[in-house]
Parts: sequence; structure tokens; C-alpha cells
Amino acid sequence: MARTDFVSPRLFLDAPLAEGARVPLGREQANYLLNVLRLADGARVLVFNGRDGEYASSLAFASRKSAALIVGARLREQEEAPDLDYLFAPLKHARLDYMAQKAVEMGARRLRPVMTRRTQASRINLDRLRANAIEACEQCGVIWIPEIAAEAPLEKALAQWPSERLLIFCDEEAPLSDPIEALSEAGERGQPLALLIGPEGGFDEEERAAILRLPRVLRLSLGPRILRADTAAVAALALVQARLGDWR
Repeated sequence: MARTDFVSPRLFLDAPLAEGARVPLGREQANYLLNVLRLADGARVLVFNGRDGEYASSLAFASRKSAALIVGARLREQEEAPDLDYLFAPLKHARLDYMAQKAVEMGARRLRPVMTRRTQASRINLDRLRANAIEACEQCGVIWIPEIAAEAPLEKALAQWPSERLLIFCDEEAPLSDPIEALSEAGERGQPLALLIGPEGGFDEEERAAILRLPRVLRLSLGPRILRADTAAVAALALVQARLGDWR
């Protein structure tokens, strides 16, 4: 049985939530509810802010351009995301949007873009990345908001790596070709995890050597076919969540 209502629209509100509160909507959110969805006055809308849980609310509008939500009963207590970092070489435009959305759907708590020597994109729009992450939360019943880190060179990320966090490194040269068998050697569920997926051209030899020097690293093969980076993200996150994450 679904844990939440997937029929009513859901919105992220960057405001404190409590029963009885009246939360004015910004122009874009008001336009979405009133003119795109064409909701009537009093319509049910689910709301969350990433801190206070999920609430039912009712729509109250003064015109076709402005509205507020009246917060009702809390439906779910606040949930915590899995302690899973997702490190990735940025892609361009629509493929990065897709990858961000799917990473959040798959349970990544932190999105951490890293710049490698073969990264295709030279800059990343963090506001757009966050907007895509929030949209994924709204659509998929997620009530926590992932952290979005600024892009950093891979070398810097590795130099500051915490020794207790296991880095799962997607490596086409992994010595063990069976990913399930490889993950079975990683220990128990509940440990701090990170998944690293490189650019389309892969890591160069110096980068691979630097990754493998970390105190806790697991090399993960994704099978006999070469996957695009956005496809590899979904495949790898599914494997990690099934074996070490919150898929029970």
C-alpha cells in the first residue's frame, strides 16, 4: 500500500509548517495550481518543507494570480534520507536534469558534482540542479530535500575524504565482474556510503589511482555493456540501495 496520496498535487514550501498556518504562494506556484492544474478554492494540496513532515492543506485564492495554502493535519512525520552521497561528473543540460531527478528518486541524500579531466560540462547551474531535485521530491512522495553541493575538483573531494565513508567506485576495470558479489563484501547496511560515477570518457589513470588510494573503496562493475553516465547512475544506485541501502 502506498504511504502517501499520489492523487493530490504536492508542493515544496520553504516555510515553517504547522496546523492552522496560512502560507502565501509565490507567483510560479500560484500559477501552477490555479492556471495549470485549474484547482478550485478549497482544493486539497499536500505540502512539505524538508523539516516538519508532510501536511494536508487547502487552497485559498484571492484572484487568478495570487493564492495561499491553509495548512491542515500532519500526514507523515519527517523522514531522514539514507546517508548516501552521489558524486558525479556533470553532464550537459537535459541529461543532467534527468540524472539529478533519478538520483533523488533512488534515495541520494547529497548531490556532489565533481570536475574530472574528461568532464564534458565546464560549469553547472546549481539553481537548476536544485529545482530538478525538488521536482523529483514533489512527484515521488519524498519529504526530505537533498543537499546540493557546489562543484569541486575531483582531487579536492578525494583529499578531504572522510575515512569512515565507503566509496563505491563505478569502474569498468573492476576485477570482480559480478556487482552483487562485489557489494556483498562491503559490509552491513546502515554505514555511510558514497557512489562515484565518472564522465562519458571515464577516469584517466592518475584519477583512478588516486581513487584507489582511499582507505575504504569498492570497485563496482556494471556488467558487460558500456552505459551512458545517466543510465549508469540509475543502475548503480539501484544495486547499492538493494544491497546496502534502505531497500528491504
